Formats: sequence, C-alpha cells, structure tokens
Amino acid sequence: MRHKHALPVAALLLGTSALTGTVPATAATHDKASAPLRILLTNDDGYDAPGIRLMFQRLTSAGYDVTIVAPLTNQSGAGTKMMSATTVTVRHPEPRVWAVDGTPGDAVSFGLAEAFAGRAPDLVISGTNFGPNVAGLAIHSGTVGGAVAALESGVPAIAVSTGGLAVPVPQLVLNAMRPTNDFTVKLIDRLRAHAKHGPLLPPGVGLNVDHPVIGPDGTGTASGAAVTTQDPQPFLKADYTDSGDGTWKVDVKVVPQPAEKGGDAEAVAADKVSITPISPNWNTGPAGFAGTAALLAGLRP
Repeated sequence: MRHKHALPVAALLLGTSALTGTVPATAATHDKASAPLRILLTNDDGYDAPGIRLMFQRLTSAGYDVTIVAPLTNQSGAGTKMMSATTVTVRHPEPRVWAVDGTPGDAVSFGLAEAFAGRAPDLVISGTNFGPNVAGLAIHSGTVGGAVAALESGVPAIAVSTGGLAVPVPQLVLNAMRPTNDFTVKLIDRLRAHAKHGPLLPPGVGLNVDHPVIGPDGTGTASGAAVTTQDPQPFLKADYTDSGDGTWKVDVKVVPQPAEKGGDAEAVAADKVSITPISPNWNTGPAGFAGTAALLAGLRP
C-alpha cells in the first residue's frame, strides 16, 4: 500500500522525532478557541476492546469530540472486507458508542452515513490495535481496513497499532498503548497545526501508525519516529496437514525476513514509531505503471 504522496507527507511530518515522548493526559495542544475536532473512532478488535476504550479516553481528554462506531465482535484480520447483506444489526449501548455487527469497513460506512449524517467527521481513527500492522500484516489488517473505508469516502484517516513482531505479552502491549495514544494526540495536533482550515491530510492519503513496545513494563518512550514505506515481506506462512477426512489442519506462523531499509518493519524493530502513508487505490506509483505498460505494450485481444 505504498503511495506516491509519501514525500509530501514526509515534509508535512518533518521533525517527527519531536513527536515522541509522553504527554500529560490533561494536555491539549490544539487551539481551544476553535471548534473541537470531530473524530469517528473505530477498530477491528470490537467496540469494547481495551485498545479502543483507552484511545477514546485519551482523545476526549485532549478535547476532541469523539464517537465510537466499531464492530460488535472481534474482526481481526478482516482487511478491507465490507459485507453486502441486506440488513445489519446495530446497537447503541451508550452515548457516543455504536456497535455494528460487521467488519471495520461496515462500521465506518454506517458511522459516516448515520452517526455523522449530514456532516462528515474531521478524522477517522482506527485503533489502538493489539499487535503490529507492518509489512504484509497491514494488507490483511481490519484496523487498516477501517482507515481505508474512510479514505474511500474522502475522510482523512489514521490507523494506529501497538506492538512489535515478537510474540506479544498482553500486559506489556496494553501498557504501551498509553504512549501510543499520547503519540497519536501529538500527531493529530501536528496535522491540525499545518492544516489550518483545510483537511488534515492530502486528499486520498491516510497514515498507518505502528508504535513499538518499549521498556520492561511497556511504558517507555520510543527512540524516534520515521515516515516509512510498507515493507514488502509477507510475514505470514501457512502450513497445511491433511487430516485424511477431507479437512486440513492449518498452522500459521510469522516468518520475518530481513527488513527493507526505510520500511515500517525496520523502524519498529529499531524502537521507532513508524508512520506509513497509505492509499485506498493500491496505487503502485509512476514506476510501477510505466513498467507494466512497457511489459504489455502491443498486447491486443
């Protein structure tokens, strides 16, 4: 999901290392005189998962106007899937919380059409996800899928994840979500300061943010932040064993390869926050188009 707008986004976020570091939970660096930033908050772990609730608390403490519109159940790995059923079950269990019985894309679609009917939110945030969404993992991520659904509708979006490629220790990842959310507030404020009265991000461009787990208790500060590309390695490998009865046992393993220089996997492995520009149109950019055009030159039906 690499994007040709990576350089403009990199310029926008120039000096991202200054974004790292914790922020007091009461801090709100945006202009209090302006209208509160309106945010649709979604995820793929479910509307009541710890990650989305911690993010809700952090964003509201920063002064943002936040509404959760997220899947009713865990939808990890749903990617960009959106169902085509003729009905969908939606619950409204508490003020500012909607639970949609579908994928993250379905939740965002409902949220834009109903919860934010008549006036789109300023930003969609998807997360905080439990575990990383770098390299090939991002392709299958429901967290990223929720952000893509927003981008398809012309709404700026940021996917946020916490964790590295090592086997996650649940409590450490949960602890690390707090510095992740602090970083997210700093990032939003940076975008808002540059946007003035315009959109927070260039049209059609979103961000996939991956925050590492730092320190023995997970609450440490990342060593910096980097605007990255998406590492092309697939990471996941499936082994199949025939059970002899028409079924096959599936064992999915994470098989990391050497990290690509400048990629998201390299940044997270170096204890840096990775910020990868993403696009809903899977654009390979000018080089990919030119190479494919040359390969197929003269082809006729």
